[in-house]
Amino acid sequence: MNINIILFLFLSVVSLLGTLIGSALGLLIKNPSKRLLGAMIGFAAGLMLSVVVFDLIPECLKKWSFNNTIMSIIAGIIIIYFGDNLLNKKNICANKHLQVAILTAVGLMLHNFPEGIIMGCSFLVGGSLGVKMCILIAIHDVPEGLAVTAPMVASKINPVKIFIYTAITALPTAFGAAIGLFIGGISKAILGSSLGLASGIMIYVVFFGMIPEAMKLWGGRMSKMGILLGVLLGFTMCTNL
Repeated sequence: MNINIILFLFLSVVSLLGTLIGSALGLLIKNPSKRLLGAMIGFAAGLMLSVVVFDLIPECLKKWSFNNTIMSIIAGIIIIYFGDNLLNKKNICANKHLQVAILTAVGLMLHNFPEGIIMGCSFLVGGSLGVKMCILIAIHDVPEGLAVTAPMVASKINPVKIFIYTAITALPTAFGAAIGLFIGGISKAILGSSLGLASGIMIYVVFFGMIPEAMKLWGGRMSKMGILLGVLLGFTMCTNL
């Protein structure tokens, strides 16, 4: 079997593993209280915010200029703003918890695509870079799985469906890995724009979706403590891995 096909299959498994672990963690607790749900969503929001601020945006700045990075982030915010308004006006998704999950999933899928490209290209560079990137991305995907799962748990969606929906958000990583492996590289502009758009979308989701939803579920200290712990853990992950 062609080595690229073997690597693609391996990277596909890695792309699913971290996300599904995060989903499983979110599903472990049956009938969670509003206090716990608020803390879970707040924790996931803090983790996501840290990944954006300490990982995605710095990576985007490496790909292209500061001005282009800011413009792509703003573009991502504008895109998801209009998408959010469409969901509200057309009443496409009346369930607010589910709407937060959908917006989160969209942001993560855009984020996961360049992640996959980076994984695929890292293996072509040689050495241990590919393995390191796989471990890093798999760990980063754990909070992503949790971020999508927590709002859906609050919506009381069937756990099997939640697991499947969460797995779908990881598929762009596999597609990106295929591009990275079979093309052998991609322009910095495309990578930079993908990372910038994903950053903008995820920032919007955190501040206009996840944090308000966490505070609505439980306005006490547990939700705020969840956000704080998520930020601290995300910072630790991004700076030490």
